[in-house]
Amino acid sequence: MWNLARAAWTLRHARRLSAAIPGSMPAPKHDSLFTAYKGYSTVESQVKIPPELLSHKSVLTPDRVFGQYDDLVTRVTNFHNEDKGYMVLAGDVFDVPIRKDIVHRVVRWQLAKRQQGTHSTKTISEVSGTGRKPYKQKGTGRARHGTLRGPQFRGGATMHGPKPRSHAIKLQKKVRRLGLKIALSARTAEGKLLVFEDLEVPSHKTKNIVNYLTQMENTKKVLLVDGSTVDDKLKLATRNLHYVNVLPSIGLNVYSILLHDTLVMTRDAINRIVERMHTPINR
Repeated sequence: MWNLARAAWTLRHARRLSAAIPGSMPAPKHDSLFTAYKGYSTVESQVKIPPELLSHKSVLTPDRVFGQYDDLVTRVTNFHNEDKGYMVLAGDVFDVPIRKDIVHRVVRWQLAKRQQGTHSTKTISEVSGTGRKPYKQKGTGRARHGTLRGPQFRGGATMHGPKPRSHAIKLQKKVRRLGLKIALSARTAEGKLLVFEDLEVPSHKTKNIVNYLTQMENTKKVLLVDGSTVDDKLKLATRNLHYVNVLPSIGLNVYSILLHDTLVMTRDAINRIVERMHTPINR
């Protein structure tokens, strides 16, 4: 919270300076909606925000090493490419060193936990059939049998077959939380994290979402993350698009982030995620 207040004060101070000096900071229009999200600038200890962030120029990717736990400043807009200001991304959530082993463990935990485990086969006591001895023990020249429900007979039981069970494996909460931070940091480092003020759409028509997403560059699948609840119009507008999915902030997970190459989050969703990441783990 102190970093957010510090960055907000710096932005207000810089805007007052730019207003006092006319013509010092031009504001050309950027060509497309998503060129401004290709990079992020850091909030250093001296609170020096690059001047290009204080104008409407496209923010270029800075030459820096990601994973240094630095707070990042990014632009906030919406579907209509309207400037909604700036936002500070917490460095301990969006600038974490990338570790593939942690991501692998979290994805394996997710996929194992979501298995239904309802597979079942019948044992010799459950299979339908008579319990009578098929023929006498001796004198027939055939093999000895005491039941026709054995696994060697057609329609008989299955030995050592699967039964309903849970496939879930245990994984520490701190590892799960670290996996989500790494996934968010990876999208941020790639320039594929977009911050919107909100996800409001004028109607439930799918063509609106299609028109908005055509402005994105190098985008195949998009994950829209809203705050507490998802708007009904947005649900209807994206329901027929296989390359667009919508989630509330509470449902954001590592596997969904990896399945989509572009992540769009609202300001409210980011605040909720950061609050969740900063909440102490109950042991």
